[in-house]
Amino acid sequence: MPEKYEIDIDGEIFSVDIEEMDDGKLRATVSGTEFMVKLPENLGSSPTPRRRSGGGGSKVKSGTVSTSIPGKIVTLEATLGQEVIEGQVILILEAMKMQNEVTAPISGKISSINCSEGDNVEANMALVVITPNTDEGEKTDETLQ
Repeated sequence: MPEKYEIDIDGEIFSVDIEEMDDGKLRATVSGTEFMVKLPENLGSSPTPRRRSGGGGSKVKSGTVSTSIPGKIVTLEATLGQEVIEGQVILILEAMKMQNEVTAPISGKISSINCSEGDNVEANMALVVITPNTDEGEKTDETLQ
């Protein structure tokens, strides 16, 4: 049974399912895409990424939205000044002939949009900036819609 992890790669958090195979390799599944991974000998055979916690963590997430791969902006689902909630789709990026939903990493207000529909964008480019809500406790899903 695969274990779920959150892995930070160049400041971007990825949800990854990791399963150890019989040959010592790891099968890592990210957004439905499978990768076979072999760790260097000095690291051992088990992954040591940060486990996704069920809650209560004090990790501060960035409000800067970027992608790890270059692509083309198909649609922008959010507008400047709009309130968004964590996990809400804010844009669709076409990369390698696949359309990928890019979601808000935090809840807050869209304070900057640095791309337009049809733009070709580079990897790790700041596409959208979200300013976190200062009083998160009073915001609910109903007030954000």
